[in-house]
Amino acid sequence: MPRRTEGYTMKNEIIDIAIVGGGVSGVYSAWKLKQKYPAKKIIVFEGGDHIGGRLLSVVPPNIPDMVAELGGMRILENAQPIIVALIKELNHQLPKNEQIELYDFPVDENQNIAYLRGVYLRLSDFAAKPDKVPYKLSFLERGGSPGGIIVNAIEQIVPGITNPELTEVQRRIMAQEADFAGEPLYKQGFWNVLYRVISGEAYQFGMDAGGYDSTLCNWNAADAIPWFLTDFGIVPKYKGFKKGFQQVPLTVADFFVKLGGEIRLKSKLDGFETLDGKFHLSFQGQAVIADSLILAMPRRSLELLAPASPELRQIQQLITSVTPRPLFKLFTTYSNPWWMSAGYTDATTGKFVPVESGRSVTDLPVRQTYYWPKNNGQPATSGESMLLASYDDGNNIGFWDGLRPQRTQAWREGLAHPKIENPFLGENNYDNENLDWYKYTAPYKMVEEVARQLQLMHGLSHTPIVKNAAFRDWGEDPFGGGWNSWNIGVKSWEVKEQITQPIKNLQLYICGEAYSDAQGWVEGALQTADIMLKKIIK
Repeated sequence: MPRRTEGYTMKNEIIDIAIVGGGVSGVYSAWKLKQKYPAKKIIVFEGGDHIGGRLLSVVPPNIPDMVAELGGMRILENAQPIIVALIKELNHQLPKNEQIELYDFPVDENQNIAYLRGVYLRLSDFAAKPDKVPYKLSFLERGGSPGGIIVNAIEQIVPGITNPELTEVQRRIMAQEADFAGEPLYKQGFWNVLYRVISGEAYQFGMDAGGYDSTLCNWNAADAIPWFLTDFGIVPKYKGFKKGFQQVPLTVADFFVKLGGEIRLKSKLDGFETLDGKFHLSFQGQAVIADSLILAMPRRSLELLAPASPELRQIQQLITSVTPRPLFKLFTTYSNPWWMSAGYTDATTGKFVPVESGRSVTDLPVRQTYYWPKNNGQPATSGESMLLASYDDGNNIGFWDGLRPQRTQAWREGLAHPKIENPFLGENNYDNENLDWYKYTAPYKMVEEVARQLQLMHGLSHTPIVKNAAFRDWGEDPFGGGWNSWNIGVKSWEVKEQITQPIKNLQLYICGEAYSDAQGWVEGALQTADIMLKKIIK
């Protein structure tokens, strides 16, 4: 009988394929291999308590028609063919009532707020009222959106690369082969080359108003440029998931189990070594021997495993070719969508235009706030509602460290998340106390501070009390970051092939978002899994 068990292992158990990591790339690889080799004993070992890795969808208390995405929250439908094809393949096998359904995920709406350097703007003001933008931009930079200014800079760095008729593959090859100022682009940092073609004020504007710190930091320019253009250089078609993004890996895992595969949660790999071509793995003192080993793990997880795994120490240079980037999310719920009152009266029509969907941005530590939609993609205009109150990355994450337990504490204690006494579990919530949401309760000090910043950001004298709050800091071990970026000087197009089978004639394989062309996206996790599977399935 197929099984999904927790913390279950047998002494000296012998299997065919061990897959360590229950994220998207792990369960996807397991499912594909089980279809090809139905007689092989394939087991997925997951150190945490859930399937999905950095996909984590939780239902907030008392709001059953919303799903908070504590991890990945969307796809780019017109630029990510692998995940689109996977969803289609899964839906072909799922009954109608279990289909993976998508909705148009709103991002920038004209009426939304940009609170920058103490000045209140609407997103439409970037183009319509450039004199209000509190940055000393040059004549050529004025009137541009933050993303548009960076795209124009990229065109100066690699002429022709922003041509909308180019495919993503063509743009990537152009960047890999490009020189800038007499030096190969892959040997230069994104921040460095941007500073050669735009002003420091324009760069800061792109950082502050763009909402992200790490996307414009100093990572490999040959990878950063096509990556940035995929998100901002085309007209993106973002799609969210009506039942949560985690439905994708959960569905794949269920298909794998139905074929006779096994998944073991709370099975943390302590280390491994090879003897006579076989892998001897230790899970909390229990031994498993496998013919093949797939490490479907984040870069930081590989680093944590290396001291007790000689083969990983041997490929340290490949593992460290990328840098983990912190990412933080905090969701808050309220009795009503108070942010609608932060809209404005249209001077032409005299009608009030509410803030009800998409996101607002600020240079305050909260950085980005998303007015979270219902499961059908429509805005919440009445009743209990939810914000992605802070979507934060890069060095900015450090602000929240003083308002929460120590970052590495949970992993050391064998927990998936820090233990936090729940200040929100009142008498009306006891029926829901077993919701997954409560595993990720945010500490009171953090919630108090985010409420203060939201009030300031929206220019309101009062905001309602937070009913419930949940957060996830993906900089915590064993993830080490919400995404990873290629280091300067690395030929990523070579490393992504090498690392999938890093040691010749040894059936050790590595896959995951970290070593892909689509870092930070599920598309990247699936891309490296497909590269790896071609080396296994011959």
